[in-house]
Amino acid sequence: MNIVVIGAGAWGTAIAISAASHVAAHRVQLWGRDERQMAAMRQARENARYLAGVAFPPLLEVVGASIEEHLAGADLVFLATPTAALRGLLGVLRHFQGPVAWLCKGFEAQTGQLAHEVCAQVAPQLQAGALSGPSFALEVARMQPTALVAASAHASVREALVQALHGRHLRVYANDDLVGVEVGGAVKNVLAIATGLCDGLQLGLNARAALITRGLAEMSRLGVALGACTETFMGLSGLGDLVLTATGDLSRNRTVGLQLARGLPLAQVLSDLGHVAEGVHSAHTVAARARQLGVEMPIVEAVVALLDGTTRPEQAVAQLMERDPKGE
Repeated sequence: MNIVVIGAGAWGTAIAISAASHVAAHRVQLWGRDERQMAAMRQARENARYLAGVAFPPLLEVVGASIEEHLAGADLVFLATPTAALRGLLGVLRHFQGPVAWLCKGFEAQTGQLAHEVCAQVAPQLQAGALSGPSFALEVARMQPTALVAASAHASVREALVQALHGRHLRVYANDDLVGVEVGGAVKNVLAIATGLCDGLQLGLNARAALITRGLAEMSRLGVALGACTETFMGLSGLGDLVLTATGDLSRNRTVGLQLARGLPLAQVLSDLGHVAEGVHSAHTVAARARQLGVEMPIVEAVVALLDGTTRPEQAVAQLMERDPKGE
């Protein structure tokens, strides 16, 4: 296969490395918008900024110039940019005839839409879907065992993603519940901020387990209200991704929660992080979408208040614990 990966951050680079290392000998082109960074990667044969020390396989080509010139012979395109950039890229790809998969996890801030809803507006004829699941980019790039979900309403997209990536180190499961997979990927980032806060305040393992479990319930309620299947949230893109992002030390969103618990201002936390933490951008949108649907999400609402600075970490915890008793 000829594969183009648009976006040379940590996750885009990791997917490019994985595809270019596949036994099927895929030809992979990795495109990024920063020509200086791409030139450095081309020379060093690694992404020193995001995945230092991980060498590029021979079949991975670092490319620049316009995106369009690399699409002509592509069999599959990955969009590995933040959610905020998705609409523009889908516009560029709206006439592309092959399968497309986005790697971002979140709601679009301006509209509150999931990625597939944005695609339906911008490029309704596109054969597209999402690649999601519990995965840290560094571990995927290092070929450590990982399982992902290829989600799309189109069988051709699911099959292309499996063909591109499924192998010895990476298992790819097909799923036609695109809504559920996207909701899981978006909401888990917000819940990971809450869990990082919990751990940063040293509230204990009991509190962490309760937070993850009740967070999963919130995620499921929102997903079902949006048309997802309940079972999806017990799989890799729901429970699996939530556990990884909420507890793993490589999690950016968890790190945000840990640092907020220390009393650091959000602006400083994000500056020190140096990477995109999608949960910060998604929290308000998740909460707004839930309110529109009449879905109760108290943990998400607590994270929003914390990010807005209208409540302190200790107050957010107290407000959650003091809610009226309910049946599970």
